[in-house]
Amino acid sequence: MSYIEFKDVIKEYKMGEIVIKALDNTNFKIEEGELVVIVGPSGAGKTTALNILGGMDNVTSGEVIVAGKSVSKLKNKELIKYRREDIGFVFQFYNLVQNLTAIENVELATQICKNSLQPHLVMKKVGLEEREKNFPSQLSGGEQQRVAIARAIAKNPKLLLCDEPTGALDYKTGKQILKLLQDTCRKEKMTVIIITHNTAISPMADKVIHFKNGTAQNIEINENPKPIEEIEW
Repeated sequence: MSYIEFKDVIKEYKMGEIVIKALDNTNFKIEEGELVVIVGPSGAGKTTALNILGGMDNVTSGEVIVAGKSVSKLKNKELIKYRREDIGFVFQFYNLVQNLTAIENVELATQICKNSLQPHLVMKKVGLEEREKNFPSQLSGGEQQRVAIARAIAKNPKLLLCDEPTGALDYKTGKQILKLLQDTCRKEKMTVIIITHNTAISPMADKVIHFKNGTAQNIEINENPKPIEEIEW
């Protein structure tokens, strides 16, 4: 069995009498320790799939399995535990607590987990050991995103979910963030999933899943993923 499996997943949203099908019989598999890029246009179902995988939304029908556990069947308390202990989230706009310092933002995440990592060591891993006492407003966009990644990694999650993590960054900074995510996957043996509109970064991934009209329509396997430094766009 694969580490992650989406089996015939359907997700519908009702708006009055209108039914919107965000996911339509979606099927894909991801192996443990893979770096996966999910690409596709807006409205293709990428973020919906990520939210379901992260336990922030539920399926209308079908099944989602992570590490042998049927996430789609978890009760509320079990979902909270799953989100706390198994999942790290990285978003486009950082979502840092503005009145906490960088290190305090990271420490906040570790307080809700059993097997968290040492915050100062994680800040060193992301190259921000000298910026620990700075508030988010005193950091650049790239530094804030690195704090957000440090916060996610500090939970010591099995699965790191990244929703357009470079969408608000310039080219050079975005590339630094992607290198950090690629290094995290390789060195920490963490499963990393990145949602993006930018198909040019696909060669960095072990697997590329193309979404269209709520379905994973094409899955590519990269036998020799490229370091992000070698990719231009």
